[in-house]
Formats: sequence, structure tokens, C-alpha cells
Amino acid sequence: MTTGLFITFEGIDGAGKSSHIDALARAFAQAGRTALVTREPGGTPLAEKLRELLLHDAMDALTETLLVFAARRDHLAQVIVPALARGEVVLCDRFTDATFAYQGGGRGFDWQVLSQMEQLAQTGLGLEPDLMLNPQLTLWFDLPPELAARRLAAARAPDRFEAQPLEFFTRVAQGYARRAAEAGPRFARIDADRAREHVAAQMLAEVAERGWLPAQGAAA
Repeated sequence: MTTGLFITFEGIDGAGKSSHIDALARAFAQAGRTALVTREPGGTPLAEKLRELLLHDAMDALTETLLVFAARRDHLAQVIVPALARGEVVLCDRFTDATFAYQGGGRGFDWQVLSQMEQLAQTGLGLEPDLMLNPQLTLWFDLPPELAARRLAAARAPDRFEAQPLEFFTRVAQGYARRAAEAGPRFARIDADRAREHVAAQMLAEVAERGWLPAQGAAA
């Protein structure tokens, strides 16, 4: 049976990561793999309801963090783990690294408490219930906060996170950098301050390097 793959896309708002998920899904489809595209917060009816609360309702950092992990647990149990068990490729727009970046870095929430919540929410699932489930690869679309802010200003009406000041996104970017340093080879940094085709090529090359796509796909 084909082993499932769990790949996450991370980066501050405006980094452009979401626009590349479908391209990677197509690349896997061309290689004969079934790819499931999903997102966090969200991915299930319950988690999507929690997403609306998180994006639009005022709350403190602890409430925000608890809702994020509640949505994640349901997402894992209902969607991600079953897809991995079927041997599919799961491509998720944000996962726990975003919680460390936004709630830990941006909001200043305690890093150790986040680690405890991570362990609780991501353990007891799937074929290896004693192990904490993590992505095999995290594609980190790294972009200077100042440039991300300019991109957001020209886009849609901002939600509660997108409307935060530049200082918030600077802390979020620092949170991502800290998380990348702690995660080691699971993180692959993508230079998002480049033309779209170059960003896509970086992404495909990182996946091909791990043997999950044909090498020629990385050069497309």
C-alpha cells in the first residue's frame, strides 16, 4: 500500500503560499498520486465554524489558542488521518507551525504551553497512536513582513489577523524562524520574494529532492 504524505504550507499573510497548493496537487496527480487539499483553521464543518469565530470575533490569546487546537483535533480525526491511512497526499494550508508563529510569536502566548497543547491534540490518532502526528515536510514561504503588508493592502478586506499592525507580523515572522530552527530538516524555506514561477520551481524542487515527485517535475 502506498504510504500517505503530509505536507504543510506556512507563511505570514501575504506570502502567497495558498496560490501554490493547487500546483503541487496537480504535480502529484500527474505522478499518479491522489492529493487532498485542505486548510487550517478549517477542513471540517465544525472546524470551519471555529474558523469564522477566530477570524472575526474578539477574544483573548488563550481562547484563540484553544479554539485553534480544537479545530485542529477535529480536522486530524475526520480528514487528515483517514486520508493518510488511504495512502493519499495531504496538502494543508497551515498547521501547528502557524499556531506557534501567530499565537506564540504574534500574541506572545507561552511557547511551552503551546508544545503541551500540540502533544495533546496531535497524539492518539491513526496507525501509531502513541506518536505525535507531524508533517513530513513543511514548505515555509518566507517573505519580509513589510512586503507582505503591501500585498495585503492591495487585496481583499482584511480579517482580524490581516488587520494587525506591521509589528505583529514582524513577531509572527520571528515565530516562524524560531519554529524552523527547532524543527530542523522538516522545514524547507521558500524565498517568497521572487517571481511566481521561481517560487513554484523552489517548491517542486524541495518535494522532488525527497523522492516524492519525478525530478523533471521540479524544473517545470
